[in-house]
Amino acid sequence: MRPTKPILGLVASAAIILGSSAALAKTLDTVVSFTVLADVVKNVGGDHVRVKSFVPPNGDPHDYEPTPDDAKALKAADLTFVSGNGLETWFERLVKASGYEGKPIVASVGIETHTMEEDGATVDDPHVWNSVPNVEIWVANIEKALAAADPEYAADFQANAARYTQALKDADAYAHARIDAVPAAQRKVLTSHDAFGYFGREYGVTFLSPLGLSTETEASAADVARLIDQIKREQVKVYFFENSNDPRLVQQIAGATGAQPGGELYPEALSPADGPAPTYIDMFRHNVDLIATAIAK
Repeated sequence: MRPTKPILGLVASAAIILGSSAALAKTLDTVVSFTVLADVVKNVGGDHVRVKSFVPPNGDPHDYEPTPDDAKALKAADLTFVSGNGLETWFERLVKASGYEGKPIVASVGIETHTMEEDGATVDDPHVWNSVPNVEIWVANIEKALAAADPEYAADFQANAARYTQALKDADAYAHARIDAVPAAQRKVLTSHDAFGYFGREYGVTFLSPLGLSTETEASAADVARLIDQIKREQVKVYFFENSNDPRLVQQIAGATGAQPGGELYPEALSPADGPAPTYIDMFRHNVDLIATAIAK
C-alpha cells in the first residue's frame, strides 16, 4: 500500500510555503511625474514595479492639472519619482490635495544643470533627459532608490540598470555619429520652446525658440521680432513643432522667415504606444533622426 497521506501532507506543506513566498513577493506601487521618467523607472524596476505616470502621453509636464485619481494614487504609492529642477510646478499642489507624507525621489540629483535668464530671473533648465548621459545618472539614482525600498531584488535592479545603461550608451553613440557628420555651421533649428538646451550642449546643435524653458511663458511681440531677425541673419532653414504644445506661434515665425517644416519632435512627452516615441530611447532616436536629416540638407 502506497503512503498517500504523508505525500499529500508534503504537497500541502509545500503549497503553503510557496503561497507564503508569493505573498511576500511585493510589487512596488510607483508613481512618476511624467512619461519620459516613468519609462526609465519601468526599465530599471522591471517586473518588481507597477508604474503610473501622472502626465499622460503627449501631455505637457509644465502645466499639468492633477486629478482626484492622481491624489489617490500618490497617497497609496510605495515610491514617488520626480525629475526636479522646477519642471513639475504642479506637484506641490498634488501633495497637499492627497495628504501624501512621503518624500519624492528626485531623479536628477547629481546632474550638472545649466541656467538661463527667464523673466529677469536665473532658472535651471529642467529638460535634462534630452542629453543621454544625464539619463544614465537618472538610472543610477533610480536603481539606488528601488534597492533601498526592496533590498530582496537589489541584484535584479542592478542587472536591469546595467542592461539599460548599455542601451543608452548605444543611443548616445548613434546621436553623435549622425550629428557629428553635419558641418557645425548647419546645425541650427527653430523649435517651439527651450526644451533642447542639453541636447544642444551635448551634440552641438543650436536651437532657437520663441518661448522660454516652460510652455507657461509667453513671448512678447518684441521678442518674436528679434527672433525673426536672428533666424534670417543666421539663415536657419528648418523648424520643428512639438507633440506636447501648441504649434501656431512657431509656424507663424517660420512663415515670416521662410524656414521649412522638419516634422514633430518629442521633447518632454512620449507618444502613445502606437506612435513613433513610445519609449525614451525611441523618442530620443526619433528626435535625432529628424534633426540630423533636416540640418544635413
